[in-house]
Amino acid sequence: MERLPKCAANYVPLTPLTFFNRASKVYANRASVIYGGVSFTWRQTYERCCRLAYSLRSLNVVKNDVVSVLAPNVPALYEMHFAVPMAGAVLNAINTRLDAKNIATILCHSEAKVFFVDYQYVPLASEALQLLDAKNVAMPLVIVIDDVDKPTGVRLGKLEYELLIQHGNPLYHGEELEDEWDAISLNYTSGTTSEPKGVVYSHRGAFLSTMSLIQGWEMGTEAVYLWSLPMFHCNGWTFTWGVAARGGTNVCIRNTTAEEMYRSISQHKVTHMCCAPIVFNILLDAKPHERCEITSTVNILTGGAPPPEALLEKMEDLGFHIMHAYGLTEATGPALVCEWQTKWNQLPKDHQARLKARQGVGILTLADVDVKNKDTMESVVRDGKMMGEIVLRGSSIMKGYLKDEKETAKAFQKGWFLTGDVGVIHPDGYVEIKDRSKDVIISGGENISSVELESILFKHPAIHDAAVVAMPHPKWGESPCAFVVLKEMESTTETEILEYCRKKMSKFMVPKKVEFVKELPKTGTGKVVKVELRKLAKTLKISENIQINNKRSQKEVHLHQTRYQQNEPHDQEKVFAMSRL
Repeated sequence: MERLPKCAANYVPLTPLTFFNRASKVYANRASVIYGGVSFTWRQTYERCCRLAYSLRSLNVVKNDVVSVLAPNVPALYEMHFAVPMAGAVLNAINTRLDAKNIATILCHSEAKVFFVDYQYVPLASEALQLLDAKNVAMPLVIVIDDVDKPTGVRLGKLEYELLIQHGNPLYHGEELEDEWDAISLNYTSGTTSEPKGVVYSHRGAFLSTMSLIQGWEMGTEAVYLWSLPMFHCNGWTFTWGVAARGGTNVCIRNTTAEEMYRSISQHKVTHMCCAPIVFNILLDAKPHERCEITSTVNILTGGAPPPEALLEKMEDLGFHIMHAYGLTEATGPALVCEWQTKWNQLPKDHQARLKARQGVGILTLADVDVKNKDTMESVVRDGKMMGEIVLRGSSIMKGYLKDEKETAKAFQKGWFLTGDVGVIHPDGYVEIKDRSKDVIISGGENISSVELESILFKHPAIHDAAVVAMPHPKWGESPCAFVVLKEMESTTETEILEYCRKKMSKFMVPKKVEFVKELPKTGTGKVVKVELRKLAKTLKISENIQINNKRSQKEVHLHQTRYQQNEPHDQEKVFAMSRL
């Protein structure tokens, strides 16, 4: 047995580039990318990527060099998921919601050699580059991505994306991958309490995660995938590579608006899309003129906070089939999916919705998933009640944090990756997230899940958005404080909401204060910045015995949401799915 060595014929490094090469041959004439009035076949996309990879090598981009890109979901960003690793480099797709300071920090930390900038973000990129220049940091080579459908002529320097493709060599098929452990991409987390960390993915991890997700989601060949999820989030939860694996069609859209999504779904017969639950609200709240009839089922993979049951039911009625997932940047996107069981189809709709809101079971390439007591690392009882930290182990977990050995060691303990999320395991083995470990409210010795409270508040007919944090309590130590954003044209009172909560939850879980706000403070990726809310909660008074009846709050607090482009619509800011899915 030991005399059978590995050789080039029987051992090939795992990489998602394999999917791309295959797609160019097997699905050569099938539509690969559609964007406005422009479309490409898989043969054309492959040739364009060969040309771009060649041009990158001509610009002295070599193995492990970082190529950063600041762009929305346009064809260029999709192509770079293949062309950059074909050149041996590492792709760094930057969150377009970040401000200039954060973008400069990422360019500096990653030591980006090339910086691609979509024409729409040239002013933002210019500001970031000025900050780099002020620090005397090595500047990346800047290349503008003009709109491939309707060119604008905007430039930042002499180089432009399409020119690189024109001057590239279509016969160049990329550098040979020597080790599947080599880096393929670099994604920065959007931490709400700390500096972003650079998460490095390997070719092996990207390949295995992609395989697991297209199988777990049962994505068939000829899928039509709508890019409602930003590609900069965990490389589009690996579906940048996954659509190529299935020979599907990528429908790229620059803006995630209700009209754009409905039109794309109707026109291109979309079969699959990913998004955060906030996109459900955008689709449901669409005006009549923005809607198009959905004639066939659209499969949605969603992450983020567990979708409220009411939202799930409304989306199903429109023709969307929802599957819930859980993951984080460090796990190469989704790590758990709520794998549906046929017998559940016989259950009442509300029961089905509760099951769909669970995060589920590990994807196929995860070696193991568990919920453990963080102090003892003992597994919790599988009763759906005992909470512990969700831990993961498998080849789809990140290589580590770039230039941060301390944080990498902290994340990997006793053979497990610690997610920092608190959850339970049900008797059937399905995991359900309850909270971030730092967001659990401990009241009189009882652990209260803020996520659970928020999901109940979301069902209130007048509530548009809600967040629950801990506030000091003289008797119980901590107690829940709810920050609530009302829907337009809706009104209610603190008394009414507290009464609603008393009917829906255990007495110890009922918030001791409800504060009405115009908006919740959020990061560029849509995460609620609970640290700000906790500070504010410390200044508020408990309302346990409230009997007054005042509409909204006489002293309504206006929390300034983190905005990076102040003139954009409020809904657009909330579209971007969280890196912690």
